[in-house]
Amino acid sequence: MSDMTESSTQADLLSRALPYMQRYENRTIVVKYGGHAMGDAELGRAFARDVALLKQSGVNPIVVHGGGPQIARMLSRMGIESRFEAGLRVTDEKTVEIVEMVLAGSINKEIVAMINAEGEWAIGLCGKDGNMVFAEKAKKTVIDPDSNIERVLDLGFVGRITEVDRTLLDLLAKSEMIPVIAPVAPGRDGHTYNINADTFAGAVAGALNATRLLFLTDVPGVLDGDGELIKELSVPEAKRLIEEGVIAGGMIPKVQTCIEAIEAGVEGVVILNGKTAHAVLLEIFTEHGAGTLIVP
Repeated sequence: MSDMTESSTQADLLSRALPYMQRYENRTIVVKYGGHAMGDAELGRAFARDVALLKQSGVNPIVVHGGGPQIARMLSRMGIESRFEAGLRVTDEKTVEIVEMVLAGSINKEIVAMINAEGEWAIGLCGKDGNMVFAEKAKKTVIDPDSNIERVLDLGFVGRITEVDRTLLDLLAKSEMIPVIAPVAPGRDGHTYNINADTFAGAVAGALNATRLLFLTDVPGVLDGDGELIKELSVPEAKRLIEEGVIAGGMIPKVQTCIEAIEAGVEGVVILNGKTAHAVLLEIFTEHGAGTLIVP
């Protein structure tokens, strides 16, 4: 490709993206980052460039990240055996210390460094900073398959968000800083709680009345009965597809989190494939997006 042709192509791409840049100027976009994209160095750099470009375009990006596989590896390295109840990890006192160390420490700072390397100012936080998020012990009930009796599981220091204070995030939105938040929060009881990253991102986005909440996953989005991507769903349509079994398995809690975020005040939530390079830019700055948009 000649220099003139390449320049013309770049100009065409920018002209197509400009209306979308203007649409999201000064708007808040929360991105939940995790899964396969987090474990791939090249995808990680592409993600960091996307977040930096959002900030440079006048958008207010906020990153919330997970880190389940990294936590599991560290627990194994430390010789701490994981205990499960009904398929859910029990987070005891020793485990929650490792969780905080990995999430708010190594992973958080790695993402901050990647974004900073792209010329922006990222700052690493968790729910404890500025009393941003408070949580309480989560209660999970299951039906015993043998006795058919309902029982409450004690998952230890797994938390449920009870409060979100947006004061610190509002201050950062007026600055040049990009918040990168680990899903760890204190309780009013003095304990530290591990929060599901999707739930954490949804609660933060809802409290901020975010324009978009993006969930980077390892699938293209929500698929119909024929395995084709559904570009857009309303909340009633999403609920109907869950009832009909079209939305099934691990996609159910993901979609339910999307619905809860919308009901909390988010304008639209997108489930998209984080294994696609520059998935965030493709979703925000192109006409058709890159995943499934769920709206009220």
